[in-house]
Amino acid sequence: MTRTPLALSLALSLVSSGAALAEGSGPIDPARLSDLTRTLSGDEFEGRSPGSAGETKTLEWLTAQFKGLGLTGGGDKGGFTQEVPLLRTQVVTEDAAMSVKIGGKTLPMVQMQQVYANSLQPADHITIANAPMVFVGYGVTAPERGWDDFKGLDLKGKVAVVLINDPDFEAEPGEAVAGKFGGKAATFYARWVYKYEEAVRRGAVAVLIVHETAGAAYGWSTVIAPAGENFDIVRANPAKEKLQLQGWIQRDVAADLFRRAGLDFEAQKRLARTPDFKPVALGDATFSADYKLTATPLISHNLIAVLPGTTRKAESISFGAHWDAYGVGAPDAKGDRIRNGAADDAIGVAGLLELARAYKAGPPLARSLVFTVWTAEERGLLGSEYYATNPSFPAETMVANLTLDVLQTAGPSHDVVLVGYGQNELEDDLARFAKAQGRTVTPDAAPQRGLFYRADHFSFAKRGVPTLLLMGMGGGADLVVGGREAGDRWVSDYTARCYHQTCDEWRADWDLRGAAQDIALFYEIGRDLASSDRWPGWKANSEFRVLRERSASSRR
Repeated sequence: MTRTPLALSLALSLVSSGAALAEGSGPIDPARLSDLTRTLSGDEFEGRSPGSAGETKTLEWLTAQFKGLGLTGGGDKGGFTQEVPLLRTQVVTEDAAMSVKIGGKTLPMVQMQQVYANSLQPADHITIANAPMVFVGYGVTAPERGWDDFKGLDLKGKVAVVLINDPDFEAEPGEAVAGKFGGKAATFYARWVYKYEEAVRRGAVAVLIVHETAGAAYGWSTVIAPAGENFDIVRANPAKEKLQLQGWIQRDVAADLFRRAGLDFEAQKRLARTPDFKPVALGDATFSADYKLTATPLISHNLIAVLPGTTRKAESISFGAHWDAYGVGAPDAKGDRIRNGAADDAIGVAGLLELARAYKAGPPLARSLVFTVWTAEERGLLGSEYYATNPSFPAETMVANLTLDVLQTAGPSHDVVLVGYGQNELEDDLARFAKAQGRTVTPDAAPQRGLFYRADHFSFAKRGVPTLLLMGMGGGADLVVGGREAGDRWVSDYTARCYHQTCDEWRADWDLRGAAQDIALFYEIGRDLASSDRWPGWKANSEFRVLRERSASSRR
């Protein structure tokens, strides 16, 4: 094709700009990043499913890599791995019987249709008999925001019916709640995990969250996709820590129950957006459930590698990524059954190896650097959750957690997309080092999806540790070639075709200069923090600020 002088000038400018930005990757080598990703996402690792032969191969390979770099083990008995006892539960759907009795009439609640129920109890049978049902609004207690949906209600023996998302998600202009929980941007209170945990603290026997696609950010098909399967870490007292039944109820089914109880569902939702809301019984409605449950123990492993500090070695900066993917599944149209998880999250793990190599090659640092590679992220952030409760380096003296999960593969960009924008002071560091690369920071394009609460860093955030999450799925980057449109196209193409699918494979045409840029930002932030006595904090409006402040006496 013949180019005009202007077109040629523009093309050369783009190439020059891309090359300059690629230099911003510093000690992180895109080619080495690609090679590591290609190896870890290879078919021989069998999709890296926890508890499989693929796990054994993955951990052996990773251990050899970190040991070869000269790092020490931070796991059990000084080794590189930490045992993570897991529990896999499975509702026997064909035998599940659930119903609601209201106004003298019994209404069947069919699993996967009207309701979706699961349980994390290590039991072989779950029975709930005629438990009263009570609507508790959004199920939120947030003293720092002046909000309490429960008003002292004792939920012992009751089934809580709860709205999805935050109290201000659907707030209309002029309502007092508008903006109190970040508007469309989800807080932790929006997450179904929080709602389950808060209800069990109050004695509930079960929780049914009313499913609405907008508030959940996914449809009913996504809710029922696990088909009654669930995973958890093994807990000391599961009967106290977990509900007998947790799950969802279809919106129209819930609205019908409200109507039968003499209540208007939409009117109750509006009331739930006011601070004066009080829980309301659904008339004489009672819920019953009787189903078989299989509970199978499983041992998996985290990998923990340490570069010890010199003068402040008890203080740590944690770098995280997850090694697990979705293993072997049903064949695709080409007969491929291995879900390799190349972008999710072999690139992130390769990034940790690159960071470890770069730090080891540099001067010693005062604080310890901990490289943590998690199991069972895809099963509910379980590896990181287990480590957070059984840490080699405690949360109180963890300076920060920096997590890599699904980095983009489409080349250098003018910006870095930050998931969870507006949470803590580490963002100021990110902006400072991005500026040094000639880049800016762009907030997550769709904060209502709650991606900040759906990656391994969150296991530390909810214990007060300041965190940063870099995730290419947070929004399309402003690519040097193609701009934001090209970045958005990468996100939509990856999520629609390859996310958790067999086509998430390493490709020779990937351009990992952008991923290397992002990893280099973590390198600079980590080096800066590890060379200082600084303790970054949470911003005033963060729900995690008070958690960090409680442990202030542990830090000097």
